[in-house]
Amino acid sequence: MAAGGGARAVVPSTPLLKDELDIVIPTIRNLDFLEMWRPFFQPYHLIIVQDGDPSRKIHVPEGFDYELYNRNDINRILGPKASCISFKDSACRCFGYMVSKKKYIYTIDDDCFVAKDPSGKEINALEQHVKNLLCPSTPHFFNTLYDPYREGADFVRGYPFSMREGAPTAVSHGLWLNIPDYDAPTQLVKPLERNTRYVDAVLTIPKGTLFPMCGMNLAFDRELIGPAMYFGLMGDGQPIGRYDDMWAGWCIKVICDHMGWGVKTGLPYIWHSKASNPFVNLKKEYNGIYWQEELIPFFQSAVIPKDCATVQQCYVELSKQVRAKLGKVDPYFTKLADAMVTWIEAWNELNPPSAK
Repeated sequence: MAAGGGARAVVPSTPLLKDELDIVIPTIRNLDFLEMWRPFFQPYHLIIVQDGDPSRKIHVPEGFDYELYNRNDINRILGPKASCISFKDSACRCFGYMVSKKKYIYTIDDDCFVAKDPSGKEINALEQHVKNLLCPSTPHFFNTLYDPYREGADFVRGYPFSMREGAPTAVSHGLWLNIPDYDAPTQLVKPLERNTRYVDAVLTIPKGTLFPMCGMNLAFDRELIGPAMYFGLMGDGQPIGRYDDMWAGWCIKVICDHMGWGVKTGLPYIWHSKASNPFVNLKKEYNGIYWQEELIPFFQSAVIPKDCATVQQCYVELSKQVRAKLGKVDPYFTKLADAMVTWIEAWNELNPPSAK
């Protein structure tokens, strides 16, 4: 693990949750992209999870407060339980969630840059995520003006007054301009498609509704939902890749619904700069595209017993259902169910309840 620091740049005078939020970045390359984010990210602590060859030196621009973990660090810290952390896949980022000690997490990919709103102003994505997380959600009753807690909006006529306090927001799912988050088949048939549409809205995903979660521009309340934000076994040695954030999204949504928490999607936007190779992606996604036709009905019908009162209990229960029902689809899911339990064990070791 390496630590960094150095010269300071001009930063906003009052960064939101400066001491309560970590930024987690998975990478295999130098982090020069941070220069563009410096005005927004520099006040915060970064947790960088280096994937691939641990002997390769990753360059981090001066002036950032960070800790850097590579595969050797993961093996040293987790020992045999390191088997639950993916290798050669962006799913390695969830190790950063585990070692963080902050209440909130923002995670971003290293090919994501600062976007601009229609007026040409640079978007402080982190600030918008924090606003989303600090405002309640409305998972139990849809407000047709989207987020009723936003300035200039409110609950519409017919919205029950008894439900206007809302629910805690566990996850803020941001979007992307330029390169859309498409699967390989869609990339292949729409190679030149770009997302230029900026929709100035945030909405709560209703209870009982799943969604495709993208991990490249994502924030969450680690104290609420952190133990379930496991990106699965993907990449090297596994029969699937690029479904890490999807898997986590389905799991957290089922658990948030059980616990009575909300998930928001919409603002903020980032600029996704680079389209990955669709042929390489197709190799990684092939089994996922096939298996998701079984996975979606599984998660849609998953019921967590009422006596599961913590996220850890919910996640272990979900792992049992994965083993019993999805293990029949492919032996991979039995292995994944084991990894889910190992993940919770490792999380509890690094984050014992008594430490809170």
